[in-house]
Amino acid sequence: MIRLVLADDHPIVLNGLAQLFQVQPDFEVLALCPDGEQALQAVRRHRPDLLILDLKMPVKDGLTVLRELRAEEPSPHVILLTAALDDSEVFEAVRLGVDGVVLKETAPDVLLRAVRQVQAGGQWLEKHSVGQALQRTFDRDAEARGVAAVLTARELEISRMVAGGLRNKEIGARLHISEGTVKIHLHNIYDKLKVPGRLELAFYLQKKGLI
Repeated sequence: MIRLVLADDHPIVLNGLAQLFQVQPDFEVLALCPDGEQALQAVRRHRPDLLILDLKMPVKDGLTVLRELRAEEPSPHVILLTAALDDSEVFEAVRLGVDGVVLKETAPDVLLRAVRQVQAGGQWLEKHSVGQALQRTFDRDAEARGVAAVLTARELEISRMVAGGLRNKEIGARLHISEGTVKIHLHNIYDKLKVPGRLELAFYLQKKGLI
């Protein structure tokens, strides 16, 4: 018997999940939770085998719940249920050791297979979607490391201040350097990154994942 806690802030989805598992002979639904905090309380109270967890929830979202559970022992297997995959969220979930990621558009029988596979010690990831999301995140990280290798630590600091909307005088005051020195740094930054000005610098840093 696989003992489950289900967490989703949409009543229709939550009740649908409950009905899906309750008609299966090898599942027992222990609790239905409309937010992340209640999910944590239910896990601590019932000690389920597996938690099916909506990524987007009130009070505490899925990633917050996952972080707190991973700091506790014993912690259940966790499958994240999500309507859409955000690259950074997928990367963080995998880093935190989530056992599965399932899209809400997935067919019910696929979700049942995912839960059984995870409970048996495997993993279940939407391989195509998750793989693409992770690859995009790795690519951005590589680009960010590349930019950080080109700029000095001070130049990167000034670049981020510029992207944050600070003027040269304000940057100088914060860093205890003259406005002229800030201008010299900016000239070097523009030259190294091949950007013509402040706005383009901000866009560049955003594209590279540095702000």
